[in-house]
Amino acid sequence: MAVPVIVVGTALVRDGRLLVAQRTRPPELAGLWELPGGRVEAGESEAAAVVRECREELGAEVRVTGRLGPDLPLPTGVLRVHAAELVVGSPEPKALEHAALRWIGPAELDALDWVAVDRALVPDLRPLLR
Repeated sequence: MAVPVIVVGTALVRDGRLLVAQRTRPPELAGLWELPGGRVEAGESEAAAVVRECREELGAEVRVTGRLGPDLPLPTGVLRVHAAELVVGSPEPKALEHAALRWIGPAELDALDWVAVDRALVPDLRPLLR
């Protein structure tokens, strides 16, 4: 039996605000907002994947602070989201693989044009932004 693909998402929080990233691809998701992240590689822990993906996508160094929300089904596997914070001295996150980045507050969570799977996490994200 094939091992399901695990994709990690990162709920990166600073000063009560959440970092969100605007997708560029595929065409049906371009322009929508998501949590940064990506696939867990063979032999890699989920926390290590979060750190690697934030370095690759944002040029930032993060520390994972815990797991957030339930497993969310994807067409090819499962999404697991982890809360994280910037490491002291980390560069400011940059949109290296996205169209844009934004730090949003709790009032913006519901109005954001989310990728559907990430929208399901809004109730779990809200307590992080208080």
